Amino acid sequence: MPKMKTNKAAARRFKITGTGKILRRQGGKRHLNEWKSASKKNKLSQWTGVSKDQEQNVRDLFPYPKYVT
Repeated sequence: MPKMKTNKAAARRFKITGTGKILRRQGGKRHLNEWKSASKKNKLSQWTGVSKDQEQNVRDLFPYPKYVT
């Protein structure tokens, strides 16, 4: 049986921690940044967790549970 492939688009967008949490980047920092404060832009640069209703959809894109990007 051939190996299952990890979805490479998902591998670039998400990180799986050692405890199994799925992290994603936050949106809202690409443009219209002139009026945003520096602290707001710094907070948007951080990783945040994936919502519970989307977590299973993301897990389906990673066939191997130990895959970490």
